Amino acid sequence: MLLALFIIMGFYAACDIALTQQVTSSVFTLPLLLAVPFLIAHVLVRAFAPYADPILLPAAALLTGLGVVFIRRLDLVNDPFDEIDRPDLATAAGRADVPLFSGQGIRQYWYVVIAIVLFALVLGLLKDHRILSRYAYTLGLAGLVLVGLPAVLPASISMVNGSKLWIRIGGFSIQPSEFAKLLLLSFFAYYLVRKREVLSLEGKKIFGMVFPRGRDLVPVLVVWGASILILVFERDLGTSLMFFGMFVAMLYVATERTSWFVIGIGLFAGAAVLAHSLFSNLQLRVKIWTDPWPYIDEESFQLVRGLFGMGTGGLFGSGPGQGQPERVPYASSDFIITGFGEEIGLVGLTAMLLVYMMLIGRGIKAGLMVRDAFGKLLAVGASFTMGLQVFVIVGGVTKLIPLTGLTTPFLSYGGSSLLANWLVVALLIRISDTARRPPAAGVPIPGGGTGPAKPDRLDHAPTEVIKL
Repeated sequence: MLLALFIIMGFYAACDIALTQQVTSSVFTLPLLLAVPFLIAHVLVRAFAPYADPILLPAAALLTGLGVVFIRRLDLVNDPFDEIDRPDLATAAGRADVPLFSGQGIRQYWYVVIAIVLFALVLGLLKDHRILSRYAYTLGLAGLVLVGLPAVLPASISMVNGSKLWIRIGGFSIQPSEFAKLLLLSFFAYYLVRKREVLSLEGKKIFGMVFPRGRDLVPVLVVWGASILILVFERDLGTSLMFFGMFVAMLYVATERTSWFVIGIGLFAGAAVLAHSLFSNLQLRVKIWTDPWPYIDEESFQLVRGLFGMGTGGLFGSGPGQGQPERVPYASSDFIITGFGEEIGLVGLTAMLLVYMMLIGRGIKAGLMVRDAFGKLLAVGASFTMGLQVFVIVGGVTKLIPLTGLTTPFLSYGGSSLLANWLVVALLIRISDTARRPPAAGVPIPGGGTGPAKPDRLDHAPTEVIKL
């Protein structure tokens, strides 16, 4: 954790000095403010989950802290009270007179504080992750309501950039799908544990793979249908892909059958082709993906600017605070990856993706180590969903795949994504603690057996133990 905080402080100090040409008070103030909630989180983990994987929390803190200081770095160039999406393209010098407690950077910091409070509540109240299985159907229903709510609301308070994903009332906005994924994760894990044997039954063998029986396809078709409804009514391919991909991945882990994975890809590909033929906004996104230049003045402006920024950064980047990421609209949210790519280069961006890989890999490892099937599916599903989000957004801004409306976990500006992902981290830490905790003496282990026998008296122990 101290290493993560040192990296955050070093990056922000370099940005601040490069932009303002002086050492301002915020060089140390903002990193120290960030250190407070992260160190509190560390103490909470030591108190409530002492056996948890020690990599999970520092990795999430490093990514979150870098996101906050980069957003603050943008505040030093852009007017912190200017809410337009497309800043002036003229080269702007950094300003030392921007108050620390203004702009998007400090708002993101308060989101971090709220996220750590929720993180603490989960660790303190959720002593055993299996408690969630008791409320699986209630959580699933609540998740469906959250996902579908923006679709039934007027476009004036729910639509942004052609996708109905938000609830915006006054100055308050929330993206319900970020929280819905946690609720649906719990339901999917419980359902697949209960139905695993049925879904694993053999059917016909085609091209060397055993496909399920026709009647066993019903759960997949139901979730596929729900994803299609999201695609139709909310017009967002990213959210639809996230939920369907999450379910198919958990189904594959539960049954260990490759055929489910093939079926899932086929169903979603067919739905995407159908939606492309029906909706003009999806057609436009595909056109921008294949050839952005005809739309350079409007729709593909931010994508092309982001690509130019990363190209300018090259292998090692222009240096913290020495690039011009503010030229890209949504540089603090959808295109924050391109901003980092411009200033820390391919090497730095690869290192950042490796931090994501560590976080996701350790989450999957916690799922593989835990002894109960519900925890396995919950941890693997949560980790896979986080990885899928990273792939979709990084693939979108680098023009590997069409750009969607998903956010970059931990880095992007916004409260909904940050709070939801810190809840995921809390859940992974709880599962990891359960997986790594030595079983108590004589206590039954889920899956069979008991913990090691404990002597009634110390003098029954071997002489070497008494000497130690």
